Amino acid sequence: MGVEAVMALLEATPDTPACVVSLSGNMAIRVPLMECVQVVLTFLCFFSSRSFENNWNTYRLLAHVHPPEAKSNINIAILNIGAPCAGMNAAVRAAVRIGITQGHHMLAVHDGFEGLAHGLIEPITWADVGGWTGKGGSQLGTKRTLPSSIIEEISLNIAKFNIHGLVIIGGFEAFVGGLELVTAREKYEELCIPLVVIPATVSNNVPGSDFSIGADTALNTITTTCDRIKQSAAGTKRRVFIIETMGGYCGYLATLAGLAAGADAAYIYEERFNIHDLEVNVEHLVEKMKTTVKRGLILRNERCNENYTTDFIFNLYSEEGKGVFDCRKNVLGHMQQGGTPTPFDRNFGTKMGAKAVLWLTEKLKECYRHGRIFANTPQSACVLGMRKRALVFQPLAELKEQTDFEHRIPKTEWWLKLRPILKILAKYKINLDTSEKAALEHVIKKRGLV
Repeated sequence: MGVEAVMALLEATPDTPACVVSLSGNMAIRVPLMECVQVVLTFLCFFSSRSFENNWNTYRLLAHVHPPEAKSNINIAILNIGAPCAGMNAAVRAAVRIGITQGHHMLAVHDGFEGLAHGLIEPITWADVGGWTGKGGSQLGTKRTLPSSIIEEISLNIAKFNIHGLVIIGGFEAFVGGLELVTAREKYEELCIPLVVIPATVSNNVPGSDFSIGADTALNTITTTCDRIKQSAAGTKRRVFIIETMGGYCGYLATLAGLAAGADAAYIYEERFNIHDLEVNVEHLVEKMKTTVKRGLILRNERCNENYTTDFIFNLYSEEGKGVFDCRKNVLGHMQQGGTPTPFDRNFGTKMGAKAVLWLTEKLKECYRHGRIFANTPQSACVLGMRKRALVFQPLAELKEQTDFEHRIPKTEWWLKLRPILKILAKYKINLDTSEKAALEHVIKKRGLV
């Protein structure tokens, strides 16, 4: 937002109206200042916001139980896939309770696809998910097993427990698992049911979504840890810390934590680097130590390079910095998953869980034919993802083309555009791409004074 404010000033002409720089989803936008003032003066600040209205409606649905008089006889199963992350339980809670308000029977599947194959399925009620919002990890239990090897057992249990829809909450394995279920529809008719994948992983590497549940909590943990590590050198002159973050091949955590913690460099797989780049970074730190700031911070994504390991980079910096600075290294490990979820992950998980079940309800009505559910179109198996500022449903089959399956990352990642800012703030001489400008947007008054 700071960068966008400077760009707004540099682009302004005498005719440009005064604006407020705001954030919508992951986009910086500009809003006319006088329109904002007018909205506040007419007490419409909350009621003109579609986001606030949606949040308020979701809260009202979840806060008080209003069991419908007529039951739908629909069974919806919920399962967690992949590594556990903060916010998964909030998504499960919202999905269960919204399902109950829609008249559905909700089923909890323990231990992911393995549990679905082995029949670890039981009904889950409104009271069962009480207090789950603030709990980290996965209360249902989660495993990385993909369905392809146990597809027959899964199809048998879908038929046995009469499951009409699936909510799959998890990371890249959830995405791949959903794809495998869709592919197997040709052979197993039981799999011709609507399903929705909700991205939930600290790595933030699920195609079709700018954000994943759990990534915010992980970023908070990494940033807080980096701050504490830097503080440990408060009484020490000239020290550089090399910290390894998680994320697989996805450099989201290293990049965003680098921005938040004020790192001098963040090494990631998506932006290839060589020995010359490492040499430049070392020389930059040597020059930095001549100033008033006597500390350095280097972040490295765990799979940024198979040869330039954390130990290699530590040894290189230690050798080249002899007599100028000393080094310490830290591998943060699984503590990055965080403890209790942050408010963002709780709210994000709640909104995703609620929206997923409401979408499934509509799809089930569409797919109801001659007394049974039959869904075999690409649009009946979707990822619910945050795209810029909107939550959208995208067919798994379409997202397949946008995925690098070998490295478990999307082919295009929006946050790579933020990397030049990291280098500029670390005082490197680098050009910032300003070709993409934020548009001036108007405040739309949806309804009158309430």
